[in-house]
Amino acid sequence: MRFWVGAYAADSGAAEGIGLLQAGEADSPVASGPLGMVGTAVVAPGSPSWVAAHPTLDVLYAALESDGTVQAYRRSAETRLAPLGTPVDAGAAVCHVAVAPDASHLVASCWGDGRVVRIDLDAAGRPSRPVIAADASDPYGAGPTGETISTGARVSGAAVPDLAAAARALREAVGEQYAHFVPAYDDAPVTDAESEEAAAGERVSRAHQAIFLPGGLVATTDMGLDLVRFWRSGPAGLRPVQEVVLPQGSGPRHGLWHPSGHLYVVTELSREVFVLAADASGRWSIVSGQPLIGTLDTDTAAELCASRDGATVYAGVRGSDTVGVLSVRGAGEQVQLLALADTGTHWPRHHVVVADTLLVAGQLADEIVSLPLDVRTGIPGRVRHRTPSPSPTRLLPLR
Repeated sequence: MRFWVGAYAADSGAAEGIGLLQAGEADSPVASGPLGMVGTAVVAPGSPSWVAAHPTLDVLYAALESDGTVQAYRRSAETRLAPLGTPVDAGAAVCHVAVAPDASHLVASCWGDGRVVRIDLDAAGRPSRPVIAADASDPYGAGPTGETISTGARVSGAAVPDLAAAARALREAVGEQYAHFVPAYDDAPVTDAESEEAAAGERVSRAHQAIFLPGGLVATTDMGLDLVRFWRSGPAGLRPVQEVVLPQGSGPRHGLWHPSGHLYVVTELSREVFVLAADASGRWSIVSGQPLIGTLDTDTAAELCASRDGATVYAGVRGSDTVGVLSVRGAGEQVQLLALADTGTHWPRHHVVVADTLLVAGQLADEIVSLPLDVRTGIPGRVRHRTPSPSPTRLLPLR
């Protein structure tokens, strides 16, 4: 089985662009065999940290994070990609793209400036006409007397650091060699009109992911302002419908639509998995939450994915380099932590489940590893295979 590999390129990592991974035999539906990098599918120095596929065409979309653009690529050969059209401006540190099921548009999320951007797709899959959605407002921005509320919080009984403190702790933990990979939470730009006192407690919008939901809804996460925002998409752009506020300082990063009709969201800073659901009127709210018990204060959660049957959810944790294994309970309204398993690699930025195998992109280890999954519990075992791969950040199965 083969996978496109998103990565940080030469300006902020070691990759040339989008890579190609082979796990076992190329035409096998499982990924339990030996791992090996086939090579670079296309050179992309702008750091294609996230890639997403067109639903029907042999076209791939990359968030070129350091360039702030979205670029389309068409498959020009079995293992090669070629640019399709020109890059489309999205925003600072664009870190995610999601393609609409009907292929009419995609949504880009920008960590650097908080932008959520709708970008049209033509019949050939070429992107154009970006439309920036409404800015997010901080639900914790001011108290009753107008003072700025601290970004620190206590969530599920655990102290949560503010964004600046988290950045400093993470840089210290990973060391000088990898410190540049840690997002600059403490380097948010401050305008001349802001006082030093206000800047010290500043919370900044950090859009991180878009998820297309049934019924034409789009959900987006804002890690900086602790929001999950819901939209409806149209030619004029994204129209806000509702927002759900998560606990202060939790940092919602990525979400997962579950077949039960629930939306699971993993929080980067508080290291929890929240379950959101819509009531009969279509209003969304938090119905439960599960801390990733046993993680460290300096850890940050990363990716969320599910087993093929949806019975188990996996949440990656960077720092202690573990993956939380959660069992889906009831009708999907709860998840229960079963175990924290060692990933066997450093800084698990992304992971995917393929049948009986968990593939993990160890960003700071410059490698991809595979772990067998227990058929009864779904808990990963020890690393079975590994292969060098420069600063991998995303694993996307080829169709």
